[in-house]
Amino acid sequence: MEAVSAGNFLGPRVDKITVDELFHDLLKDYKTHGQFHQWPERTWNAHLKDYFAGARLPLEKDEVYTGMRASRVGTAQIAGYVEKRQAEEAAKSTINRELALLRRAFSLGFDAEPQKVSRVPKFHRFIVSEKGNERRNFVEEAEYRRLAGLTKEPWLRALLALAYTYGFRKAELLEMKCSQVDLLNNTVSLYSGETKNGDPRIVYLTEECRLLVMELRKSKKPEDFLLTRVNGEPVRDLRGTWARLTEGAKLPGLLLHDFRRSAVRNMIRRGVPQKTAREISGHKTDSVFNRYNIVSEADLQDAARKIEAGAKAVTHSSFTVEPESPSNEERQEEQNPIQSVS
Repeated sequence: MEAVSAGNFLGPRVDKITVDELFHDLLKDYKTHGQFHQWPERTWNAHLKDYFAGARLPLEKDEVYTGMRASRVGTAQIAGYVEKRQAEEAAKSTINRELALLRRAFSLGFDAEPQKVSRVPKFHRFIVSEKGNERRNFVEEAEYRRLAGLTKEPWLRALLALAYTYGFRKAELLEMKCSQVDLLNNTVSLYSGETKNGDPRIVYLTEECRLLVMELRKSKKPEDFLLTRVNGEPVRDLRGTWARLTEGAKLPGLLLHDFRRSAVRNMIRRGVPQKTAREISGHKTDSVFNRYNIVSEADLQDAARKIEAGAKAVTHSSFTVEPESPSNEERQEEQNPIQSVS
């Protein structure tokens, strides 16, 4: 009665809200604000749903199971999920992103009217520091050409070129429609609802990318996917194809995301201003961009060669001033100092 009089009574309905319902609201929020919702949806279906919507908890008397209740999620459940993902050898950064999604779902439920959860669990206790855990793999130009030479499918060749040139994310490439390619103006556009940070982007095609994209667009409608297999089906899963390609190129462990890091470094190396490079790659802040603009061992070796070459150039261009030869009179003075004084 005190809660009712204070306007804080949530009622028994709140106790029945499931995590699945909270995440459904989260996806709606992504779509409403035009944000990239494909990745959160895939993450939920691939990992979070199996644990938070499929795990059975002890039921109360006459209770029908409909998924894990949000009110029952606490540190024990979060710790259990982290342990599960660690046992699956998921990367620290991956687990952190998954927990961040879940925390956002709870935060939206807490801020909803009427309120759907009475509290937000302490997810921050399980966020692992990623400092020193950054991937540092790069794709050098020779490696990129080797990979490109091994590709037989036109869609894969175009995917490599777009990723290596502009740093597009995998999801941005796989979701790209033919309507986003403007061959008349020589551009590719990413709309606000199709990028991770929610901001639209536009890039101008290089000659290599233009030829590859033009080939893919042949006899397709604007609403068709750009990257399609021979049978016309859009590319959804390229894990098998990617494994065979990297194995054939003798580049085990290479990820498509390493192309994104390489594109950022290449743009900076070639004199593209950082602000422009950040807009092309779609990094929202300088701090995140700088995580990708990592100096590789090849960069350090190149720096050493430049330092050494500069030192040699200075040495070769320097000269020593030789003393002038003494005159005959000065020689006589040195030989007969007494006579010269008199």
